[in-house]
Amino acid sequence: MSTPPFLDLPDTARARRVPTPRGAFACLEAAPPAGVPVRGTALLVPGFTGGKEDFIALLDPLAQRGYRVAAVDQRGQYETPGGADDPAAYDRGTLVADLAAFGDALADGHAGVPVHLVGHSFGGLVARSAVLAAPGRYTSLVLMSTGPAAIQDSEAARLAMLEDALGSHTLGQVWDAMRAMDAEAGILPPSDPRVADYLRTRWLANTPAALLAAARQLRTEPDRTPDLAALIVGGLPALVLSGTRDYAWPVPWQAETARRLGVRHAVVDGAAHSPNAEAPEPTAKELADFWDGTARNADGRPPR
Repeated sequence: MSTPPFLDLPDTARARRVPTPRGAFACLEAAPPAGVPVRGTALLVPGFTGGKEDFIALLDPLAQRGYRVAAVDQRGQYETPGGADDPAAYDRGTLVADLAAFGDALADGHAGVPVHLVGHSFGGLVARSAVLAAPGRYTSLVLMSTGPAAIQDSEAARLAMLEDALGSHTLGQVWDAMRAMDAEAGILPPSDPRVADYLRTRWLANTPAALLAAARQLRTEPDRTPDLAALIVGGLPALVLSGTRDYAWPVPWQAETARRLGVRHAVVDGAAHSPNAEAPEPTAKELADFWDGTARNADGRPPR
């Protein structure tokens, strides 16, 4: 579970709901300050049990670099309603279609602006599926703390336990049990009581069926690296970004994914599974530098 370092929005950002034909999606949006040219739009997709606030510390640094940024709660995640009690309503195709609709609504009035897609953890699996479903829709892809296929066995076993618990207990009961397990393991809650309260509120606001669907996808994800590699050969810029350690997909797995894709693996010092929240400044720099590098001069040459 990602923990944002703070909750107050910077001056460059706002919270809003974006209406689409597929429903309204809650997002945090930031725009470059006056005088800073817009270089592109970035769509940030959070991971399992996470939310748009996981990217809150990236908003201003990316806006200052000239990027319009939108971090979105996916269907059934925190402040975006689910509306269905069947996990099938949150399958991968649904989430990919949601992301496309959200991006289209966000792009209204910004035609021709490059759109960069960033997926964290489970959000990375969704983002990968999104570019595979519509190869020309996105300008680039960043897989952040995301592996090539299903998560490692130890985490898959924990997810199976969570699925069992969600089938017979309320979200409040599951939350209390998870916090008790953290306490036994010596894991302390956030020191900021506002952040601690936010984590509980976020968990309780999730749609249980959406949690079940995401957990099952994390346990059963196929390796689609060859499919993605074909897109990259065809010209899609991509980046694999991780911390120095990761409990879901070991960092060597992520490095191997980058090798198979033929792309760079950026490692953020001081970060684990959530570089966006644990080391936001160097993470923002890696992202903006990568996006800047995807630009082309009028004669087609990459910028120096």
